[in-house]
Amino acid sequence: MIIVTGGAGFIGSAFIWRLNQEGITDIVIVDQLGTDDKWKNLVNRRFVDYIPKNEFLKMAGEDKVPFETSAIVHMGARSSTTERDADYLWENNYLYSRKLAQWAMKQNIRFIYASSAATYGDGTLGFDDDHSKISKLKPINMYGYSKQLFDLWVLKNKLENKVAGIKFFNVFGPNEYHKGDMASVIFKAFHQIKETGKVRLFKSYKKEYPDGGQMRDFVYVKDCLDVMWWLFNNSHVNGIFNLGTGKARTWNDLIKAVFTAMGRKTNIQYMEMPESLRDQYQYFTQAEMNKLKSAGCPVKFSSLEDSVRDYIGNYLQQADQYFGK
Repeated sequence: MIIVTGGAGFIGSAFIWRLNQEGITDIVIVDQLGTDDKWKNLVNRRFVDYIPKNEFLKMAGEDKVPFETSAIVHMGARSSTTERDADYLWENNYLYSRKLAQWAMKQNIRFIYASSAATYGDGTLGFDDDHSKISKLKPINMYGYSKQLFDLWVLKNKLENKVAGIKFFNVFGPNEYHKGDMASVIFKAFHQIKETGKVRLFKSYKKEYPDGGQMRDFVYVKDCLDVMWWLFNNSHVNGIFNLGTGKARTWNDLIKAVFTAMGRKTNIQYMEMPESLRDQYQYFTQAEMNKLKSAGCPVKFSSLEDSVRDYIGNYLQQADQYFGK
């Protein structure tokens, strides 16, 4: 059995789609469905069972998981970069991950987990996933710190040769629809354009970046799934890896790609950024990808324009916007 935590969430449910595409259905989803619409990510999926996250952790802690497990793909976390409850993030993102990893190591099963590019903070220390540099990173929000804590725990306990961690950069694509404010700008822009014919972006407050010239490493979820599937099938490949395209693009590039995919003329307006976000705002992210390539990963990343075209044309503009069967 394969356990996918956060299996009803964005990347977790997308990975289950990929497993289903490969003919795999022996999957147990561990999550907390709550009151939002992420349950809709499960409608097209094939799996054996769903177990609430706290119930599964209790099972694992008591060695009473009632099935044999071959792998844990741990995508579950509170992923909001604006979450203010530090105690909750400590418990939910760090301690939960630690307990799962300990159980996986005891059972000698594959453990793949989600870290985050938020661990890199404002980017002044670069975006290098060399293990020797991870301890020097300074996240600028509690979400990033919760992910950093677990990366450091992995290294402290010398598990970097036994587990695979993924520092996701700016992921977008189908099944992100429940994420609210944390949904991608592509998803938000698509609906803004439909409703108003324009998109509003934050102004820049650094002279070296024009308005809309702030840069991100945008990566399509389908490309992420290809990397995850490769890691899943190559259990000898371990460590903490960046996952982006390795090529930063501007917000203006992104929005132009959305307008083009929708067959509309570009219309961007720039607005003031809330002061509460200005000290936490990243102006530049770009994954250093040599480590993953050196490990033998063969995945070729799609261009931003091709990815946006696929997302909008084959999902957002369709009656069923979710990953299909």
